[in-house]
Amino acid sequence: MIYVMQYWWVIIPVLLLIFYKLFFRLFGIIIIPEDKIGLVTKKFVLFGKSELPPGRIVAVQGEAGFQAQTLAPGIYFWKWIWQYEITQQALTIIPQGKIGLLVAKDGKELETGHILARRVNCDSFQDAVAFLNNGGRKGRQSAYITAGTYRLNTFLFEIFTVDMFTVNENMVGIVTTLDGMPIEEGSIAGKNVPSHNNFQDADAFLAAGGNKGLQPQVILAGSYYLNPWFASVEQIKMTEIPIGSVGVVISYVGQEGKDLSGAEFKHGNIVSKGEKGVWAEPLGPGKYPINNYIMRVELVPTTNLVLNWANARSEAHQLDKHLSTITVRSKDGFPFNLDVSQIIHIPTTEAPKVIARFGNMVNLVGQVLEPTIGNYFRNSAQDSDVIAFLSSRKERQDAAKKRISEVLDQYNVNGVDTLIGDIVPPESLMKTLTDRKIAEEQNTTYETQKKAEVTRQALEKETAVADMQKEIVKADQGVLIAERIADAAVKKATGEASGVKIASVAEADRLKIIANADAEKTKVTANAEAEKIKALANAEAEKISVTGNAEAEKILAIGKSNATAYKLSVEAMGGDNFTKLKVTEQIGKEKIKIIPEVLITGNGDGQNGPINGLLGLQLLDGIMDRNKKDGGSQDTGTVKGNDNPKKN
Repeated sequence: MIYVMQYWWVIIPVLLLIFYKLFFRLFGIIIIPEDKIGLVTKKFVLFGKSELPPGRIVAVQGEAGFQAQTLAPGIYFWKWIWQYEITQQALTIIPQGKIGLLVAKDGKELETGHILARRVNCDSFQDAVAFLNNGGRKGRQSAYITAGTYRLNTFLFEIFTVDMFTVNENMVGIVTTLDGMPIEEGSIAGKNVPSHNNFQDADAFLAAGGNKGLQPQVILAGSYYLNPWFASVEQIKMTEIPIGSVGVVISYVGQEGKDLSGAEFKHGNIVSKGEKGVWAEPLGPGKYPINNYIMRVELVPTTNLVLNWANARSEAHQLDKHLSTITVRSKDGFPFNLDVSQIIHIPTTEAPKVIARFGNMVNLVGQVLEPTIGNYFRNSAQDSDVIAFLSSRKERQDAAKKRISEVLDQYNVNGVDTLIGDIVPPESLMKTLTDRKIAEEQNTTYETQKKAEVTRQALEKETAVADMQKEIVKADQGVLIAERIADAAVKKATGEASGVKIASVAEADRLKIIANADAEKTKVTANAEAEKIKALANAEAEKISVTGNAEAEKILAIGKSNATAYKLSVEAMGGDNFTKLKVTEQIGKEKIKIIPEVLITGNGDGQNGPINGLLGLQLLDGIMDRNKKDGGSQDTGTVKGNDNPKKN
């Protein structure tokens, strides 16, 4: 109790809210907020018509029951609680990328044969009264609502949200409608209907008399507001025609057109574009949005096409995958195999005729090329034996090209060339031919060897004659050489006599010239040597002069500097001290020995002193002489005498 008393203030707002609602409801006041609508249910009618018409569930003229008129956001009076029940309904929101499909619970009955109710003017289904008064029908609606916010009376409409339909890139949408007029008898698709915005406006399509079922029109890549209750879409790839080919269109729908092939062409119906039949104008390389359910595109190569009659070879187009090596029989009864390649060309203008005649390229190969080429070579082989066929291959190839080209021209196909490949004769025949060929080659070899032997003998004979001729020529040349040697000896003797005289004169002239040259050379050399000595003397004198002057200047400068230094030292140290310092420096510089190296003393008694001194001096002189002989001075040390002469 104490706990409740602490929160008594919470009770006050609750009571005020209850009082507010009861107060307004008691006095018939209703407030609809901005994000709601009011759905009204009338419980009874005081005056006027109170019952709904048969089959109706929503009132439009104030009858008792669900009311078509809704309450928009605002304040309303005289909505007494005992007569009206007000349900606040949230607004209907259709998100982006979605559409809203509606099913009407009330309205007129659907027309016979239709599954969708036609659109009526009702402000996108927000005006339920207008929908019912303008003839709206119950059931699924052909119209839809796009992304947005709507005030819809859910007493009358049920709403379903679905995605927009998207056709992907390089794809084609094949449309099948679920409502409309039946397709005409003898046709597999409906007729073309304009102005329905790619089947997004179902009412425009139906109003124009569109047929239900497969449609000749397609939709391309993109997003569409398509009512799935009206149309279904199947995506297929676009038709691609590669470079080097054309596409011949065979249409199964359209009006019956005039045949454009002419009286001479009796194998098909070639019509203009858009009509039923084979179109006279083929499609060039590219991508096309073709509805494969109502038309077919046959690819026809316009470049040179190679077809191989060979077991182990097939081209990329695979038109020759069922062709095999041709087996023929020769005139002499031998079967053998041969490979054949046929090159054909179909002009662009002739492609529709080829398709109109055969239906496709596979039929052209199977019905014309295979029997024509196979039979030609079988017939050709029967007129010749195997050996002749092999030897005349080029001629037979040229004849085949000419004959096959004539046949193909009748089918609007150009025969470019016919080529014979491998020819495989029977093995037994090949052995016979091989043996024969070997024998022929051996005979040829023998004949060649025989001729070579005859030629060799003739060569040896000519060689012997040539060798003898060489000796004869050698002898003749020896005689000629001897004669010329004798003539040369005579001329040599004569020449030597004249030569001695000429040589003497020439030698005298040569010696004279040499003597003159030596004299001139000596003169020039002497002059050059004199000039060299003079130049060297001048240079040496100049050097001595410069060096002497520089040395004198140096000595003078050093003397002045030393004099100044000595003067300052004397003043600082005194004359005696400075003199002692210089004497000491000079003794150290000159390494003068102040203490003698040998000290000779007596024993102190004075008797043997002089004798000992003389002996010591004599000993010192001997030591000094030995040191000089050895090439250096040695420290002899100090020899002292003692008082005992014997020890000394």
